[in-house]
Order: sequence, then C-alpha cells, then structure tokens
Amino acid sequence: MRIASIDIGTNTILLLVADVTADGTMTVVRDEQVIARLGKGVDANRRITAETFTRVLGFLQKFKTTAEANGATIISAAGTSALRDASNGAEFVRDVKSRIGLHIEVLSGQEEAELTYRGAVSEFLRTPGAQRSYAVLDIGGGSTELTIGEEGAVLRKASLNVGAVRLTERLLKTSPPSAPAVSQAVSEVRSWISTLPKLLPTTRLIGVAGTVTTLAAIDLNLPVYDAKRVSGHFIRLEMIEQTCEKIRTKSVGEMIRTYPQIQLGRADIILAGMIVLIEALKRFGVRGITTSDRGLRYGLALQEFAKAAALKP
Repeated sequence: MRIASIDIGTNTILLLVADVTADGTMTVVRDEQVIARLGKGVDANRRITAETFTRVLGFLQKFKTTAEANGATIISAAGTSALRDASNGAEFVRDVKSRIGLHIEVLSGQEEAELTYRGAVSEFLRTPGAQRSYAVLDIGGGSTELTIGEEGAVLRKASLNVGAVRLTERLLKTSPPSAPAVSQAVSEVRSWISTLPKLLPTTRLIGVAGTVTTLAAIDLNLPVYDAKRVSGHFIRLEMIEQTCEKIRTKSVGEMIRTYPQIQLGRADIILAGMIVLIEALKRFGVRGITTSDRGLRYGLALQEFAKAAALKP
C-alpha cells in the first residue's frame, strides 16, 4: 500500500511517500522537506500570521500534488506544537481543508511522542542483535518529546514545551547571542530537562529531527546530506559540546560558511537545539546519541497502514 504522510512541524514540513507492507517494511518512494517556519512568532503572539498562512499553504499544496503524482492511495497530515499553541490553529486547519482538500490532524504532545517513537525505532528493530529497550528524543521547533519503550511498544511518554524556535525567539534573539542570553537559555532548558526520567543503561537512545541529523552530517563531514549514512550514526556528547562552543560566537553567515551542512533556515535556531540536546544527554547520563532520519512521518505512515488494514474485510 502506497501511503503519503506529511509532518507539519514548527520549523520544518516533511513529506514521506512510501510503500508499506503487512510486516512493517517501508520502501521509500519520496522523502522531502522544506523549512517553512510555521511557528514564527507563535510563542510570543499565539497566532499564525497571514503571511505564514500563505507561505505554508503553498508548501502543503506542493507536497499534496507530489504525493498524488507518485500514486499515494492515502495522504495523511499531522500538525504539532505550533498548531497546538496558536489561537487560530483551528482556523488554519479549516482553511487548508477548504482550499486544497487536505485534512490536518493536530496531535497532542503525547500522540506526537508515540508516533515519533514508532517511526524512529522501525529501522533499528530489524537489525541483527537489535536491542529491546529504546528511548527516542525529538527536539522540535516548539516542543521536545521523550518516549521510552520496549521494541515497538511505548511504555512512557513526556512532552516539554521547549524547542529550538521557541527558545531562540525568547532568549537567543541576536546573531550571535550575548553570553548572558546563552547562560539564561541553558538555565531555562536545564530546569525543563530536569523533569525528564533518567534512562537505564540497557536503553538505546535515538535522536530524530533537524538538530540531531545536522550534527550527524557535520560529524561525518558530508558534502551532501545522505540519509542512509546519517541514520544509525552515533554522535558523541563531546563532539556536540565542541561544535556548540564553536558556533556560539558566530553569526548565521559565519556559521554556514564554517559548516555547510547547516541549512540557511536552520542556522538561526540550531544553537538552541544543541543546548536542549546537551542538557538532555547530561540528564540521561549517556555519552552520546544514535541518529535516526526517521520520525513522526514514518510513524504516521505505519499508523495509516494499520487503520487501512483493519478496515479490509
């Protein structure tokens, strides 16, 4: 069954078109993303602006057309933190439905965490000698989710209202930010992260989303992003801390010149994402994190397959 899933995040919108089979195997047909910044200004104003409405609608129309052109029989779209927080989020959902015929399900933080977990672990469960216990850390633009499970079953979920876009707009407003602003950001993140549970030594920690995948690309010194090389790559905490220290004093332009793996639309928020990641790894008492290029869009596709299969006579 060919399924398309669209993950509408606070900073990035991602499209997956994949053939899904009964045993959970997923063969990717298309995997695309665009930095749309849906959540721009939402933390401060609690509203999606008219300019953002228009910009994001165009991206969603393009992704829907791509999904249809590639033969997807099901197209599923899900919104996360920005649509949860915006006072006009429901209006945005209605507008998208009426204009381009795309229904968006706005997920709770707990639902987002569970689907992200299922998507992220799906590529590791099939490897020889796969571990049983996993934790998936998803540092998004508006929120951060941690999900702990045994193989494909979720046992515990936590969602924090802190993310790379939100933290940047609140505290890291200049490029580069001042030392006091960075210190304040670290302090705020640490207080949020302290509420997360610690992990057992037998648990494999997996990281998804742009902060982690970009760091993996930097660590691998990739001239062009390669999902197959990024997924499964282990990033050491020391490398993350060293990179964070280097970019902390750089402007957006200097950062991109130094690290071409950082996209223009991510450069202004990646410091915030790194701060969240570093504090999380310290909280968990681990030496690093394994990267996954998968996440919510994969979990959403698996869920849609299960729903469709259950309806078959």
